[in-house]
Amino acid sequence: MIVFHCMNCQQPLTGAVEPGESLRGPERPPGHGIPSPRMAQGTFTVNIDDSLLILHPDDVPGTALHPDARRIIGCCGLSGQDGPNLVCSGCGVEVATKESDCWTDNLVALVATAVSENRLSE
Repeated sequence: MIVFHCMNCQQPLTGAVEPGESLRGPERPPGHGIPSPRMAQGTFTVNIDDSLLILHPDDVPGTALHPDARRIIGCCGLSGQDGPNLVCSGCGVEVATKESDCWTDNLVALVATAVSENRLSE
């Protein structure tokens, strides 16, 4: 198990998570429904170029919404199209982008260079 921490202040950003596979759920919900999360809770995966860590939206309790309102736009949730929209709740450094809009995936993408990892003993 791994806990990801803010590289700047070392505050834990996630709970304990482990590597997992991306979920491919059913088709998008009709209308403006939010799709099911891309990852199962408690799991993460690394994107193709190792720059992002993809997590379930509920696995980042150490984050807060970006203070810049232009970063947190969307129609049904957060689009994630205007730069990182989650910051470390300890120091305010940009650490992730949350996508939770009706036309996006439902995930949080931690910026790999903004975090450090702490492997827990099993």
